[in-house]
Amino acid sequence: MAEYIKEIRQLIGSRPFILVGSTIIVINDKQEILFQHRSDTEEWGLPGGAMELGESLEETAKRELLEETGLKARKFKFIDVLSGKELYFKYPNGDEVYNVICVYLAKEVYGELSMTDGESIDLKYFSPNHLPSNLDDRAKLIIEKHFR
Repeated sequence: MAEYIKEIRQLIGSRPFILVGSTIIVINDKQEILFQHRSDTEEWGLPGGAMELGESLEETAKRELLEETGLKARKFKFIDVLSGKELYFKYPNGDEVYNVICVYLAKEVYGELSMTDGESIDLKYFSPNHLPSNLDDRAKLIIEKHFR
């Protein structure tokens, strides 16, 4: 968790606040989508995370892709921005957020999948027609809106 968010949490506790971040869609040659089995919620979600101070949303996407998957992309294509009551989330520790998510498609992806940030249990590609049953609501919303 970024120092900025830790500082905000010290001030407001677990009360809801608006959290801006990026989510990255990575598609392999088989047209499968990369998902991350998250260690905090034990659900499958798309790679991504919160913006840090001074970052652009595309820089957030680039950083989060590398941190959470070990992958890099030469380009990012902006897909959508999502916000609203559907993006409310309560973490297992009780912290509440209303997400504003900028969705990017990673293009010209390279590197080896790796889990080094402690946020992942597993990384795996899934067909849009055969997704894991314990998919996080934010990922469901993105997949239903853009891949169904």
